[in-house]
Amino acid sequence: MKYPNTNIHPNAKIAENVIIEPFATIYGDVEIGEGTWIAANVVIMDGARIGKNCKIYPGAVISGDPQDLKYKGEKTLTIIGDNTTIREFATINKGTDDKMQTTVGNNVLVMAYVHIAHDCIVGDYCVLVNGVQLAGHVEVEEYAIIGGTSAVLQFVKIGAHAMISGGSLVRKDVPPYIRAGREPLSYAGINIVGLRRRGFNANKTAELREIYRLIYSAGLNTHEALKQIEELEPQTAEKIQIVEFIQNAKKGIIRSGNEDDAIGI
Repeated sequence: MKYPNTNIHPNAKIAENVIIEPFATIYGDVEIGEGTWIAANVVIMDGARIGKNCKIYPGAVISGDPQDLKYKGEKTLTIIGDNTTIREFATINKGTDDKMQTTVGNNVLVMAYVHIAHDCIVGDYCVLVNGVQLAGHVEVEEYAIIGGTSAVLQFVKIGAHAMISGGSLVRKDVPPYIRAGREPLSYAGINIVGLRRRGFNANKTAELREIYRLIYSAGLNTHEALKQIEELEPQTAEKIQIVEFIQNAKKGIIRSGNEDDAIGI
């Protein structure tokens, strides 16, 4: 359904049951999947590929040009998965010639005033709370939650199921399954509430606690901790995931902290 007073380019590929409200602007190189709702005053620019059953609220701008001086107008994409919600005045920039696309996964909640810069990758089921700012090339793995008004520096990676306190400045990589808060950003225990909600049992959370005890509380350097973790039995997918994440952390990982302290997540 297309209301009057919309500005839709004739080349845009829009499924039959998409709702586009008045004063929305849709550029020509755009694809929108069925069941998606586009509110008034949304702007969807060239390169947008939006999935099924998404909701995009007033004032959002999708697939705007990267705010990167190296961008020379190359044809790149912004890919939004299915069932994703993008709230008021969020901005998502298209990719540059680094990755050629910015990607937001399925079932993601992007709250109001969030900015997702060029070449970011946001995994499925993530939540970016109001005012979160992702610089270019940031990667957020599935089920991560980033608290409101947090700023994530370029090339940082945030691991799956991690939870970051509101107002954080994320300068280094945040490993999977943990909570992080304070300034500078520090480890504050595993994300026990989130993990239980997602079906992780007591044995699995105990395994994760022991892994992070070796990393953050056992007085070991990173190399020594990883060596001991690799020797732990059994060889689980979560253990392998954590080891590989830390080994590949280009920015290094966040510092240790006292997980007994409240951090207001």
